[in-house]
Order: sequence, then structure tokens, then C-alpha cells
Amino acid sequence: MSFSTDTKEELARIIPEDRCCQLAELSALIRMAGMLELAGPGDLRIQLSTENPSTARKIFKLVKRIYGFQAEIQVRQTPRFNKSKQYALLLEAPEESRQMLKETGILMETEQGITLLEEVPSALIKNRCCRRAFLRGAFLGGGSISAPEKNYHLEFVSSNESHIDSIQKILRRFQLQGKYILRKGHHVLYLKEGEQIVDLLNIMGAHHALLALENIRILKQMRNNINRIVNCETANLSKTVQASMRQVEMIQFIDRRIGIQNLSQSLREVAIARLKYPEASLKELGEQINPPVGKSGINHRFRKLEQLEVRLKTQKMTSLDGNVEK
Repeated sequence: MSFSTDTKEELARIIPEDRCCQLAELSALIRMAGMLELAGPGDLRIQLSTENPSTARKIFKLVKRIYGFQAEIQVRQTPRFNKSKQYALLLEAPEESRQMLKETGILMETEQGITLLEEVPSALIKNRCCRRAFLRGAFLGGGSISAPEKNYHLEFVSSNESHIDSIQKILRRFQLQGKYILRKGHHVLYLKEGEQIVDLLNIMGAHHALLALENIRILKQMRNNINRIVNCETANLSKTVQASMRQVEMIQFIDRRIGIQNLSQSLREVAIARLKYPEASLKELGEQINPPVGKSGINHRFRKLEQLEVRLKTQKMTSLDGNVEK
């Protein structure tokens, strides 16, 4: 099974104890996965569809626990290449359906008639536990999460923009900033930061999925740190090799012009050591000289050799009497 399916199965096993949370979660499920049909003059029928069997079971349990009646479940084969199944839950009883829609904040009856509410009533999600339940239901009804091994991506998808807007407002109350796009006629609200996805999984109650994602995040971070260290060491090694090759060429040029033996003892020592150990770092090179010389001392001597090279190349040296180091 996919990571998204595993996460939904975990969330589907959570049945809130409080009726207010049950209604909030059922409201989100109806908004994200439901469809209303006219069963007659003034009568409505609710149909909820999902491809996830655990979500279908969750809706069935919530309806039975809150209202005491069972929904009719139909299993259909979807016309797709993957041959997945579609689970449809039908609530045929008009009175019970109307009661459910009113209590879940989807329908309001007035003297003028029936009005469908686009905005989620504040009374339905006034408590933190109810907001958590609403997000859980919204994810079960129209959410998905990518395998964290590939990338961090969690999204809610709905054909109704107001539903996505309601979810976004609730996310903001938990200091989560989802981003919105329109994709193939559907409204999509998504999170792409691993830390925010972890926070949302915790809010919804998907603790096993949270731990699995955190383990993968740690492994990814370790690999990234190792790669950074290796890249840094490789870059430093490359710089050392390039500097070493440049120093060898410089010493060979000086040797051809005046001979290494004509250099002062300190410059002669570092020149001979570099030719003998072309791959050594400045620190390692200093350890080959007796007595050992520090990195700054080796640097100083190479600067002297560089100055000598410049003078030789520009033909500014007119005489070379004895040892060369001024």
C-alpha cells in the first residue's frame, strides 16, 4: 500500500468520543466526498463516494454512532486502467438526511426554504478538538500525501473552492500556511514543507505516519549532511591539488633559472619538500621539515618564492650573488 493509504487507514481508525467532534469530522467528509440529490419536493438524499475502503468504513461508523441508522453501501468498478473500486454510501431517508445536513452545518432551513451553507459555521469548529476532527475528515474525504522518500507533499482537493478556503482558514489557526492552486478544474490546497506536514499529521492524529515521515526526514538530513561534508572535502582537496601543482611548476621554473641550491635554506627546504610531497597539504608539508614549521610559516615561504618567480619572469633581477632571499 502507498504511504497515503496507510495514513488514511490510521486516521480512519480514530473515532472521536465527543459528539461535537464526530459532527465536525462528518461535516468535512460530506463536504469533500459528498453529493446531494433531490429525492422529491423538498427532500434531499446524501451520497458519499470514496475509493478508500477505510474511509467508507469510517463514514459508516460515524453515521451509525451519531444517528443510529445504517447507510447503504454500493461497490462500483471505476472506469480506469487501474481498475480501482468506488465505494458509495447512500442515505436514503429524507428526514435523517436533512437532520444530518443541518447538524453538520451544510444546510439551513428558513421561512424562505432550504439554503446550502458554503462557509463552515464557526459553532461547528469553535473547539480545538473539533477543528482537528474537521481536518482529519477533510483529509480522509479529499486529501493525499506523497511518499516522503520522494518528496514532501500533502494536499486537499475539492471541486468547491469554498471548501478549500475553509480548510485553509483552519490550517492558519494552527499556524500552518497552505498554498493554493487550480489544477484541471479542481481547487488544491497543499503543503510542501516537511515540518508543516509533520505538524499537520500530529494535529489530525496520524502518529504512526508522523514517526515514519520523521525517520525518513532524519535519514535524508544525514545523507545531505554527509554529501555536504564530502563535497566540501572534495572541493578542499581539489584546491589543495591545484595549489600544489602550481607550486611545483613555480619551483621547477625557479630551478631552471637559478637553481634550487641557490635559494636560502628556508626556501630551499620548502621547495625540496614540495617536490618530494606534491600531494601534501601545507600543514603536512610543514611536518616534513626539521624542525617542523606551521602552516602560516609555510605560507610565508611560498609567498617569498612567488615574489622571486615574478621578479625572474619580469627580468628585474640583474645579478644573483650567493643565496637569494632578501
